[in-house]
Amino acid sequence: DKLKNLLELLPEHDLPEDLMSKHCKRCVVVGSGGILHGSELGHLLNQFDIVIRLNDAPVQGYTDHVGNKTTIRMTYPEGAPLSEQEYPPASLFVAVLFKSVDFNWLQAMIKNETL
Repeated sequence: DKLKNLLELLPEHDLPEDLMSKHCKRCVVVGSGGILHGSELGHLLNQFDIVIRLNDAPVQGYTDHVGNKTTIRMTYPEGAPLSEQEYPPASLFVAVLFKSVDFNWLQAMIKNETL
């Protein structure tokens, strides 16, 4: 019931047009484990068609190693970056919800409430 009520509050949207038209020939998922630190692979990662970043994997200050392109940011609410700079305007934020508190978070976001 809670999920149904939340979904009714959300406007229906499709993927952004620029994502709908992309052909994912080469995609990469960048996690937050730090394995890329020191790799200097940022320029290579930026060449992928789609760059999916997970959780709070930081970009700012690490672009030489992790690139600066973000097409999709996927995270649990508690793993979402706190810095506005980690949400480029042209990227898509995907909240991965599965716990009861995640749905409380979504409701607070939709209704502009505090948790």
